[in-house]
Amino acid sequence: MTDRAFMKSFLILLAALVAFTILLFIIAQVIGGKAKSPDVAATADAKAVAERIKPVGEVSVKTNPVMDALIPTAKAAANKGKAVYDANCAACHTAGVAFAPKLGDKAAWKARISKGKETLYRNSIKGFKGEKGFMPAKGGNAGLAEADVKAAVDYMISKVK
Repeated sequence: MTDRAFMKSFLILLAALVAFTILLFIIAQVIGGKAKSPDVAATADAKAVAERIKPVGEVSVKTNPVMDALIPTAKAAANKGKAVYDANCAACHTAGVAFAPKLGDKAAWKARISKGKETLYRNSIKGFKGEKGFMPAKGGNAGLAEADVKAAVDYMISKVK
């Protein structure tokens, strides 16, 4: 048998197998393609199973107005102060950049606290240039609200008391 005769026989066999596969596919679609109506007994059984395995109770996560009234607003203010500190003040007050008093350093904060909170608030909001260093207005973030700056100052003071 020559190569040409072999290729011809092979291609004929391959075409016959492809045609047979397509014929089987069509027959399977005709036989199994019809939609069956749902079995009433199976549906009822599924509902019964769902009823038996449903949870006994449910967890509801809602706010409780009584507990919300009992939580002091000082905690919320401290969280706000920490958030403002972390986002704006920590860059200088963690490393002591430009002689900024480090968070928790009682000796560095003592002289500043003795001048009063209002002085600390004013210097933090408007900025301050001292003998050794400086404080940019609102920590260099002009978009900060004065209340946020005050909350950050209160947070830093709370860490040295």
